[in-house]
Amino acid sequence: MDDRTIRPFRVEVAQAQLDDLRRRLEVTRWPDELPGVGWSYGVPVGYLRDLAEYWRTSFDWRLWESTLNGFPQFSTTIDGQNVHFLHLRSPEPDALPLIITHGWPGSIVEFLHVLGPLSDPRSHGGNPADAFHVVAPSIPGFGFSGPTTEPGWNIERVARAWAELMARLGYDRYGAQGGDSGSVISPLLGHLAPERVVGIHVNGSLGFPTGDPAELSGLNDADQARLAALEHQLDDGAGYAILQSTRPQTVSFGLTDSPVGQLAWIVEKFKEWTDPSFDLPEEAVDRDLILANVSVYWHTKTAASSARLYKEGQSGWGRRAPRSEVPSGVAVFPGDFGIRRIAERDNNVVHWSEFDRGGHFAAMEAPDLLVGDVRTFFSGLR
Repeated sequence: MDDRTIRPFRVEVAQAQLDDLRRRLEVTRWPDELPGVGWSYGVPVGYLRDLAEYWRTSFDWRLWESTLNGFPQFSTTIDGQNVHFLHLRSPEPDALPLIITHGWPGSIVEFLHVLGPLSDPRSHGGNPADAFHVVAPSIPGFGFSGPTTEPGWNIERVARAWAELMARLGYDRYGAQGGDSGSVISPLLGHLAPERVVGIHVNGSLGFPTGDPAELSGLNDADQARLAALEHQLDDGAGYAILQSTRPQTVSFGLTDSPVGQLAWIVEKFKEWTDPSFDLPEEAVDRDLILANVSVYWHTKTAASSARLYKEGQSGWGRRAPRSEVPSGVAVFPGDFGIRRIAERDNNVVHWSEFDRGGHFAAMEAPDLLVGDVRTFFSGLR
């Protein structure tokens, strides 16, 4: 039986671990590369050398550790698994509880710029009527909720764990928000607990095409462009997902032993998925914020267990979810694949926004836009 105790948590990485990271970065054995190919073959050696040297000599993990520890953090055991989460009770008594979920290759670091504005809008130039009690868990297998210790931790099981977590915290009526994996977990939570989830907000997309030509006929130019981008991603950018969904253990050896390997594996996605108007990842997301996110994976040794989420979910890829009548909202940022017709096929979409800046990591890239859209969506559901 689970220990239902909710325990205070602090991030405390041993100094020996930080020293080991610097030593490994210093003695990296670098690969060769072809001249003039840029990013088309993957992360360029010169780019990664500079970033790794910055990680070794200039990045201050202790500063980010202190930042994380500035938020109330807890852990509890759900379905046999340790679950770590941030829990910010709003000073506003009528605040709506909201559970927010990251994805891969993200972590709770994604949310550092939105936690304050969501939980305490009065102190951030907002309307106190828009306040949330914010719960931000680390997905089992990711970061401080990792590693998982048994098979079966797919997104459905995560959603069930979230329902239990919110019940354990005493919240019987709440909203759900997420991006990437969180944009799948949050709607599943609505399916599991429609009497408790008042609304679901996702950034990115809500559902994917089934391949039925009728489903895609007559799309406008913007949707056609998003569909073409999705097809390109599946053709040219899905190698990471294929590896993680078939042989996560094999790929994890390099990611767990080599910090440069872990860095390259993640920073490639920050290059490909951030605002396409920028050339480099750190032009879209602060370099230190990217490295704080990578450091969470490195220090918790969760390359393998986070990848297992793909393996556990592979059998359900492409399968349509049963229709949900929970009110749903979608925020589409540049580079995202959100198509309203697809989203409305299986969901009760009552809110749709499209933005001209930001990208896949919206909470990092355009926190003001994401917070504003979340506030607007839930304003009519409180």
